[in-house]
Amino acid sequence: MEDNQKGADLSTAKKLLSLVIENKKFEWRKQYISGREVKALVNAGDDVDLFLSIVKPWEDELIGDDDLVDLARPGIERFFFKNFLWLTINDKKFKWYEQYVTGKEVKLLGNISLEDDLFLSIQKPWNDEHIDNETKVDLARPGIEHFFSKEIPAEIKIIVNGRERSWSKNTISFEEVVALAEGNVHNNNKAYTVTYLKGPKQNPQGEMGKGDFVYVTNKMIFNATATDKS
Repeated sequence: MEDNQKGADLSTAKKLLSLVIENKKFEWRKQYISGREVKALVNAGDDVDLFLSIVKPWEDELIGDDDLVDLARPGIERFFFKNFLWLTINDKKFKWYEQYVTGKEVKLLGNISLEDDLFLSIQKPWNDEHIDNETKVDLARPGIEHFFSKEIPAEIKIIVNGRERSWSKNTISFEEVVALAEGNVHNNNKAYTVTYLKGPKQNPQGEMGKGDFVYVTNKMIFNATATDKS
């Protein structure tokens, strides 16, 4: 019975029901209006989501195309639109209502641990981009941005000057490689050249200098060559 009443025409009522869409007033002949009907009144496109304004501290309500809103409730119902952008996280599609998103926000949206590594997929032959928690990514660029995560193992093994070492961070600095190579013995009379192989996509191979750091992966190889300072 209630469903039939929702579609009932109020044309015989003394006055029409009012609603506001993006600060513009409209009148409606039925008690209920669907999200699709609200959009049709203002020719809204598919790249916006419809919201019903709710008094604070409550959150505004997202209204789907088939959702019905009762216009006969006390007061005038106010609707507004939000533009959204698509992104994917670990192959799942999500909406975001701002131009920029941080690595932390991507992790929270995708239910990813804040400790895990996050990457932005980049078209080959370029390397995927590592995204820190505070890094901002522009979602308004052409195409859909694709993010994926990798769990950081509790402990990995790296090879430093032919010796296997345990490592529990996702990066390692030049100074940390030298310390592992020298057994944490500091020697001011030596300078070092550090090279590495078999690294992750961000830094598969190369050379490090003072102050540099690289991302690590299991069985990554480092060579620290010492020379006396002149």
